[in-house]
Amino acid sequence: MMFSAHNRIRDNRVTNPAPSTLRIPSLSLLAVVITAALQVPYAVGADTSKKEESMVVTASDDNSANTQDTDYNVPVTRAATKMALTARDTPQSISVISKQRMEDQKLETLNDVLKNTTGISEFNSGANRSNFYSRGFMIDNYQIDGVPSLIDSQWNIGDTLSDTAIYDRVEIVRGATGLMTGAGSPAASVNMIRKHADSKEFVGNVSASYGSWDNQRYVADLSAPLTESGNVRGRMVAGYQDGDSWLDNYHTQKKFFYGVVDADLTDSTTLSVGYDYQETHIAGATWGGLPTFYLDGSKTHYDRSTNLSPDWAYNDSDSKTVFASLKQNFSNGWLFNLSGTHTEATMDSKLLYIDGYFDKTTGIGVGPYAGYDLLGGTGYNTAKRKENSVDAYVSGPFELFGRQHELMAGVTYIRQNDRYVSTSTSFTSADVGDFNHWGNYPEPDWDPQALAQDNTIHQKSAYMATRLSLADPLHLILGARYTKYNADTLTQNMEKNNVTPYAGLVYDINDTYSAYASYTSIFKPQTYRNASGAYLSPVTGKSYETGIKGDWMNSRVTASLAVFRIEQDHLGATDYALVQGSTDYAYYEQDGTVSKGVEFEINGAVTDNLQMTFGATRYVAKDGDGAALNPTQPRTSLKLFTSYRLPMLQDLTVGGGVNWQTHTWDNVAGPDGASTLYAEQGSYALVDLFSRYRVTKQLSVQANLNNLFDKTYNIDVGRNTVYGEPRNVSISANYSF
Repeated sequence: MMFSAHNRIRDNRVTNPAPSTLRIPSLSLLAVVITAALQVPYAVGADTSKKEESMVVTASDDNSANTQDTDYNVPVTRAATKMALTARDTPQSISVISKQRMEDQKLETLNDVLKNTTGISEFNSGANRSNFYSRGFMIDNYQIDGVPSLIDSQWNIGDTLSDTAIYDRVEIVRGATGLMTGAGSPAASVNMIRKHADSKEFVGNVSASYGSWDNQRYVADLSAPLTESGNVRGRMVAGYQDGDSWLDNYHTQKKFFYGVVDADLTDSTTLSVGYDYQETHIAGATWGGLPTFYLDGSKTHYDRSTNLSPDWAYNDSDSKTVFASLKQNFSNGWLFNLSGTHTEATMDSKLLYIDGYFDKTTGIGVGPYAGYDLLGGTGYNTAKRKENSVDAYVSGPFELFGRQHELMAGVTYIRQNDRYVSTSTSFTSADVGDFNHWGNYPEPDWDPQALAQDNTIHQKSAYMATRLSLADPLHLILGARYTKYNADTLTQNMEKNNVTPYAGLVYDINDTYSAYASYTSIFKPQTYRNASGAYLSPVTGKSYETGIKGDWMNSRVTASLAVFRIEQDHLGATDYALVQGSTDYAYYEQDGTVSKGVEFEINGAVTDNLQMTFGATRYVAKDGDGAALNPTQPRTSLKLFTSYRLPMLQDLTVGGGVNWQTHTWDNVAGPDGASTLYAEQGSYALVDLFSRYRVTKQLSVQANLNNLFDKTYNIDVGRNTVYGEPRNVSISANYSF
């Protein structure tokens, strides 16, 4: 087992593994919470009256070296600071979705992962058009192998449809993450860790599955040495998926290929080069949803299979990524890492949306805005995104005043160009006719596409953090990131510079628990101008968090209880005045947006046979005017998933989980333009089950049942309704060699 020189692993996590037992001090408040949540017996450990000394050993964040492949947790992550730390030593809330968790729960896309992560909620504006929120704010900070990737949420290029077959795990850090990501929102950061060629023998895994609505999926994951010594290794992951949906006339086809070569240039130097291609075609793609209200203000009721998309509607997206990294380990415990990525993503779509109020009897509609007879429209949109990113950092231990500390420093450069061309049409009540007998709306004669957006963003950053050992039980993390942000658009050029601070304090209460407090921040430039024509200041987000963390069995299972507060200032708001000398609306800076709440999570191997993740979140969020912030997102949510291998029948694993959330709502303008209608989705729970049987050492079969009680629910609360998926089942076979 490998450990990095600067990671302290406590004695009870090394010398007392006790796979089937956990030793929890009875006086700890967190222990009471955990015990109540688990409701499982724990055996008594060794005599706690004897002092256990700490020891310094080496730990690596190489996922294959530290934990069993079947665990739901990984002991070490660089997601929050780029220093290899355990979750307990990191002063922020972190969730890890491991490879085993993704396989058990059939989390096949990043969408699936985020929907099942503690504290994360979804807003969907059409099938496969999702945005995700944390603590009341929309997530726009994504990383791949720790390198930031800029995503424009205004356009859907299939970013969250990325297939998880190519990832070893997904790490989510909640709260502001400016130290790692630069510009963005204070919601969270999502870091996807790619698989690598880590086998010096020929090994592989092939799987096939078939499920509801004729969904079929085939994946092959093969690894092999490319030289006799195994110092050069290759890995390939390829997959194909095809199937219908609970929606009428909706069909998805996906293809993906991932290849990587890892070469040990020396005993301490590794070079990785890889390629990733993903392609998704959606026929019958939706844009928006079904009307929520009739003309008289009463609620509509549609069959969940209803799809308004015509037979000519589609949404195609693909991405091509070339990446390389060089890692150099030094004998003194330092690491140098250099990563480079080039990505090209495209989108091509023809879509239709309906937006209006229709008479319950006649089906005749009116537009959603008073004085306008527009009931919807069509759009023909194409987009291309090119992004180049380079990141380099060093990390390692140093000694000062007789104590060992850690230091991390690096630089990042990102250049991204987003180019969108489009054309659209709109239609009136005369074009729609009787909506109650909606048919296949004819494809319009499209006008030539026009340039809608052409943005180039440059982001240059330098960052540094240090972890200071103030005393044996006390560590202080200090850091900052300097970012130079430049955006060129069709009409303007905007440049902003920002320094983002980071501070965290961790105190080891004993060998099991740590208390922590942290301050993190982030910023996001905005292109709005005030009445005199000056650009507004960047939106700033500040996160304050304190809590307690615990881990057991060498971090195979971890738990955290956090209290947080997020403040957002300088958010652009308008009173519809005009910028002097232009026709653009003027904006002013609104301060005072606040989100505050509490989160709890336990994740990992509770026993050798029981894997579990359980998370709970409760928060309230209001904008600067005191109004609810993004009320379409649940204020309280619980997420549980377990996997249990039967002791009396070791070849059989059973499990399942439940996702529960409180009601969500929104106020929308009524058909007369003056009244307000209240859209609401009540609280609901989704229950999933799974079972896997190992037929032989190589072959296993698995069944997954989702939405066991066939709950009907809306994931686009507002003027439109988008139904979540009904009850569905899949059967899969997996062969390893």
